[in-house]
Amino acid sequence: MIRKLVIFGVGLIGGSLALALREAGYCQEVIGCSRNAAHLQKAVDMGVIDSFTLEPQAAVQDADMVLLAVPMGAMGRLLEQIRPALPADAVLTDAGSTKGSIVAEVEQVFGKAFARFVPGHPIAGREKSGVEAAIPDLYVNRRVILTPLPHTDPAALRAVEDMWRMTGAVLESMPVELHDRVLAATSHLPHVLAFSLVDTLLNLPMREDIFRYAAGGFRDFTRIASSDPVMWRDICLANKNAIVEMIGKLQADLSEFAALVEQQDGEGLYTRMSRAKQARDSYIAYLENHKASAQETPDDQ
Repeated sequence: MIRKLVIFGVGLIGGSLALALREAGYCQEVIGCSRNAAHLQKAVDMGVIDSFTLEPQAAVQDADMVLLAVPMGAMGRLLEQIRPALPADAVLTDAGSTKGSIVAEVEQVFGKAFARFVPGHPIAGREKSGVEAAIPDLYVNRRVILTPLPHTDPAALRAVEDMWRMTGAVLESMPVELHDRVLAATSHLPHVLAFSLVDTLLNLPMREDIFRYAAGGFRDFTRIASSDPVMWRDICLANKNAIVEMIGKLQADLSEFAALVEQQDGEGLYTRMSRAKQARDSYIAYLENHKASAQETPDDQ
């Protein structure tokens, strides 16, 4: 049971966690904190949080669980603000899409031996964003990846595990570096591709015709280009090395595809396309069999 949960960034991710824990009867009090009083008041009116404050240090007073669900670029400053007031026995966790950057920031602010931080990443989202989109069953059968460090307090890890289990999530654990490389490939790169493709088409002279006559395939492929640019800018900067590595690999493969098309190599194109089709079909079959989605949606954070 969580006595006092503090959520920094009461949007889709934090709001859905609060609703899930309320429904499960697992949290006595939920406090929200951000810089937007009107947004936080809406969360109170919706029954997502009990109360709010605009002061980070006031928010964490007497807290036993603190969730950071703000954009990656805001994490460092927030950690500095809460450090003087964070209770010694409080558990600190996050919901960020990259783990290496937040681990480094926590170590910089709290020291390398700080053991009450449990890095986490819920792989969940919806087409809509904000606290208005929060739902109590967002995490049911969805993966939550935890990346505990060698010095992480086992009791703190259990507390975060228990919290996410109460939402119906499927818990997995992996090293920080592996998480960032995997997510760079499966989530961050696809978002970069969608943004880049739409931006490329905008610069073409026939762009009006392109968007007028675009069919369902274009809509499906570019859906995630409607994601929050601030959030994804921060993710790209926070996971720079892994994303640049994946972009480089894709550029090499695109060059090979271009060569196959230029050389009219139908057999080579068929081989590459068939291999990709089989891989994706297997992935979809895996998801259907395991009833848990590994696909991030635009609002994941």
